[in-house]
Amino acid sequence: MDSWESICSSQLYSKEYDSEESTGGFVSHVTPAFVDLVRVETRLYNAVSARLRAEQGVSLGQFEFLEIIDRVPGCRVLDIVGELAITVGAVSKAVDRLVAAGWCVRAVNPQDRRSSVLRLTSEGDRRLAAARPVVEGALASLTEAVSADDLSRIASTLAVLRAHLEAGSHGRPG
Repeated sequence: MDSWESICSSQLYSKEYDSEESTGGFVSHVTPAFVDLVRVETRLYNAVSARLRAEQGVSLGQFEFLEIIDRVPGCRVLDIVGELAITVGAVSKAVDRLVAAGWCVRAVNPQDRRSSVLRLTSEGDRRLAAARPVVEGALASLTEAVSADDLSRIASTLAVLRAHLEAGSHGRPG
């Protein structure tokens, strides 16, 4: 598998010195790739969310929650917390909004009656089914400048990096 450096080689340099005193003069070879990764994620997220909201009345954040609830058997708030790396409070409030909208329900967890499992309602199923092709279409359109092979390499590299960070519990809230 290619390393993060080789995937991003067009953006990397081993050691360069910056004239900005705020950086101490040294710029890591990973910093430009990190900045690009964050900016690309932000722009993709905002663009897809705007299209999804305009076409289906669903935000990308709501879509992500619905998708996780649908995909994870016996989904609990903690499952969403683990996947999205956001706080329990944030997830719980977002789930409350989905429940209030009629898109999911909380049911007693048969394995642990002190907790709840989340299930999509028929309206939640309908919203998710209508949203999926919008998300896929928007992402395909926004990434058309990148070849399928390059997207595959990027996806593989990001999966390795994500697994490494998750295994080390890096970036968890709290």
